[in-house]
Amino acid sequence: MWFKNLRLYCLTQPFEMSEEDLETHLAEKTFVPCATYEKSRIGWISPLGNDAPVDEEDGVAPMLSHGVGDYIMLCAQKQDRLLPASVVREAAEEQISEIEQRQGRKIYRKEKRQIQDDVFIALLPRAFTRSTQTFAYISKKEKLLVVNAASAPKAEELLNLLRDTLGTFPVALPESTRAPSDVMTRWLSEQSATDSFEIHEDCELFNPIDGSNVVRCKGQDLVSDEIKAHLDAGKQVKSLGVYWNNLLSCMISDDLAVKRLKFEEMNEEIDSFEEESAAQKFDQEFVLMTLELSNFFTSLFAAFGGLEDPRNKELPDNRSKDKK
Repeated sequence: MWFKNLRLYCLTQPFEMSEEDLETHLAEKTFVPCATYEKSRIGWISPLGNDAPVDEEDGVAPMLSHGVGDYIMLCAQKQDRLLPASVVREAAEEQISEIEQRQGRKIYRKEKRQIQDDVFIALLPRAFTRSTQTFAYISKKEKLLVVNAASAPKAEELLNLLRDTLGTFPVALPESTRAPSDVMTRWLSEQSATDSFEIHEDCELFNPIDGSNVVRCKGQDLVSDEIKAHLDAGKQVKSLGVYWNNLLSCMISDDLAVKRLKFEEMNEEIDSFEEESAAQKFDQEFVLMTLELSNFFTSLFAAFGGLEDPRNKELPDNRSKDKK
């Protein structure tokens, strides 16, 4: 349950939907496995997974959201049918060759494409399936949607599902008043961050003019002459490894994404939950994580001068474009 990568979205208005209304909407988009000829399917499952309590006598399905205080946990499950392009291409080429020999004619591009489409549809029901889960939580307090995803497209999948589910969910990407790249470049150059942050041994540098010549340093001495030479040549920090208050470590990216997140001082608290039920343990870990991240976000945003008003930066809803 502990998040490892964070993609943040700022809510442009308070989230005030009741638990009952939210559950009603989520239930309409409950995850259902792919039908025979579907490439993929996405929907909501209980964040507690198999540990979600179910009233078998009344036939009540498990809750699709899990709220504690000002925080609401959600979990999207996606199933994809895995059909490698090479398999489709090989089967299509066999059919094309057979038709050309049998009918004594050449098959051209348009017909080849149609044969490939037909082969794809014929093979799809036999393809293996793979399921993945993406967790996220809504913070009413910070007005944030926090998605446990390493990439923006993965986070956008969950965001689009949430928009489909609720009809609308206006958000903006977080933008700080001071450019994170400039601030972290100064940290690295001066080998000193804020009181809350301590520079770690990983970083990624890039050419700010065209984004090229990316240099990735992992487990290296960031005080070295090599790093200094890159900075003197005008490179800037794209992402930087940091410790925060000796409580967690992570990589902060210039778009305020957080990667390789590790909670450093949680072992004792987690070990103390072993006697509890799975649902109670989930509750306690959820509270611990959100409390820690709430304090972390306060320090993170302050380090970059605070956030711009998200109402002026609202993301367009591209769902209609995706469906065309």
